[in-house]
Amino acid sequence: MGKLEFGKRFIRWQSNLNNSYYFILLLSLLTGFGSGIVAVIIKNLVHFIESSLQNWHLVKEVKFLYVLLPAAGISLVVIFIRYILRQEVGDGVPKVLHAISSNHANIKMHNLFSSIITSALTVGFGGSVGLEGPTVATGGAVGSNLGRFFRIPYRKKIILLGAACAGAMAAIFKAPIAGIVFAVEVIMIDLTSLSVVPILLASIAGYTTSFLFLGGNVLYRFELKDAFELNQVGYFVILGLITGFVALYFTSTYERIMKRFEGMKSRLKRLVIGGGLLGIILFAFPSLYGEGYEYINASLKGDYSLVLKNNLFNLDPDSVIVLFSLFFCLLLLKIVVTSLTFGAGGIGGIFAPTLFTGANTGLFIALLASQLGFHISVSNSALVGMAGLIAGVLHAPLTGIFLIAEITNGYQLLFPLLITSSVSYITVRIFKQHNIYSIQLAKRKQLLTHNADKNALYLIDLKKIIEKNFVTIHPSSSLGDLVNAISKSTRNLFPVVDNDNHLMGVVNMNQIRQIMFNSYLYNKVFVKEIMEIPETTISLEDDPEVIAEKLLHSDNFNLPVIDQNGKYLGFISRANFFANYRKLLREFSAD
Repeated sequence: MGKLEFGKRFIRWQSNLNNSYYFILLLSLLTGFGSGIVAVIIKNLVHFIESSLQNWHLVKEVKFLYVLLPAAGISLVVIFIRYILRQEVGDGVPKVLHAISSNHANIKMHNLFSSIITSALTVGFGGSVGLEGPTVATGGAVGSNLGRFFRIPYRKKIILLGAACAGAMAAIFKAPIAGIVFAVEVIMIDLTSLSVVPILLASIAGYTTSFLFLGGNVLYRFELKDAFELNQVGYFVILGLITGFVALYFTSTYERIMKRFEGMKSRLKRLVIGGGLLGIILFAFPSLYGEGYEYINASLKGDYSLVLKNNLFNLDPDSVIVLFSLFFCLLLLKIVVTSLTFGAGGIGGIFAPTLFTGANTGLFIALLASQLGFHISVSNSALVGMAGLIAGVLHAPLTGIFLIAEITNGYQLLFPLLITSSVSYITVRIFKQHNIYSIQLAKRKQLLTHNADKNALYLIDLKKIIEKNFVTIHPSSSLGDLVNAISKSTRNLFPVVDNDNHLMGVVNMNQIRQIMFNSYLYNKVFVKEIMEIPETTISLEDDPEVIAEKLLHSDNFNLPVIDQNGKYLGFISRANFFANYRKLLREFSAD
């Protein structure tokens, strides 16, 4: 068999695989297993680093070293990224969202390991961020690169990214249903008959993999003791309002701090300022160290000793005022230390800080209510508070509801979860249109949603549909020169450009037909006298919806394209633009 024949057979085999629904199911299953393995590796690596540092005799003897450890970990991350990897790692979930919206669902190969290393160093040394984002990003890299290897179409590659996210969340929290809902709410995967089963299989695979390697323990060990009572409805409505406003504070604080750091051009300056402030706050409030799961687990059982352990001020653990003050400080400061970790150069996720803040909000409000004479289960309030913050910060009320429902091994708290999550989400949406993951993408007009029409518009690659086979002519050229250009062109439009390629006008052959055959005028009439200045032009900076409106309402079938400096780039035709739109719409709507 010749090489040519073998190549043809391979292409046919690959094409048949790509069109096979069962092959997508297989890839989704592999992606789910891969995401589960990633979750296991990251968790074990962080545990190893944390235990090694905590058992280091020098750290035990010199407590002040806790100030330096987070900055040391972030320094290692910066060195790894800048001098070894030499590529940006990117944040977790936003990385996946950006890949879907702007990079044809492609995630670079290095993300298969870079997010693992950088997040383990960040969190292991005490950076106050989570591991869910990097796990999702690495799982996404597994799905993306599997899809790229087998040349899976864009629409199906998106399903693999959704499968990766579902598998990662199911593996971390032992919550497969929450993983599926997360893929739908946050990653914006539409649940069609094409996507629901792959995402379901990936979630099961991630959960199973994590269960095999890490056992049945969940991050939050909880046993429901106090049942919900109808007379508590008002309390959970109030908790929803409070978690909504805390979520607004959380998101706004994150935006402000990150904006400050983005304004610092020097990496060293960001590292020194961010790492220094982070270390000082963690030294004063050790409960903010790392992900914070052990502190929340202890608090859910009513044990607040860990929260007050090794505190700088030697606070009295039996004082109610001290306890109130501490929980209030923790819910305010968690997002500050998280933002400082990111700003200094650390890599991690925002999910764990959201849960931590939600738990502390619920604990604080429940303890306050008990002092006012109301009987509210502190642990129930903490769990529902977590769901409220997820609903507010991530704009994912269903994810919060199902995550907490699965953590509690039942749905006894379903009604208060529904109340608090809904109220929190509604409260936040009044002030914030986008969640903490998608704010930057939305500003850059790169955010995809469940609106297939809009997604198709935003995914059109304008640079690829610009037609450049138009012959240009100078405004000082004569009619004779224009006729000569016409003889060499297959188009009836002739862009008029100056010496710097700035668009000056357009000559339409149909409008000069009556004079173009009069040789007497060849040296008497010039292009600048017969050209028309186009009423409508397209810029690459234009919003895709604006471009669609221009093409729809213009009398011309072809509109000139210019860059931000007014230089001519080519033409976009109405037919070509909307043909691409319909093609992408079919991909999004495929079932």
